Amino acid sequence: MVLQPAATGSTREVNVTLRFIAKDPATDGRDCPAAWVEDEAEEILFQGWKPTEETLAKCRDTGPIPETEAVVRIPFRMFPAIREACDVAERGRLR
Repeated sequence: MVLQPAATGSTREVNVTLRFIAKDPATDGRDCPAAWVEDEAEEILFQGWKPTEETLAKCRDTGPIPETEAVVRIPFRMFPAIREACDVAERGRLR
């Protein structure tokens, strides 16, 4: 069990039940973009590359990025894994 930030700024205790979906097929399978589904918290998690400071500055043009959030870069070739993660998450909610 871990404590995760809740939308209210407090923390909530959740059981972490991560289901691995896929890693970027165009990499060596180690340090690369990846996708998971966390059923209990009803979330999809992504690992990606950090954006450049220039890209972050452009992202901040639409508003601040809170300390509890991050921007990551995910390549288009990960779309199949993202779709699969969404499908898995949706199927889990239908149970």
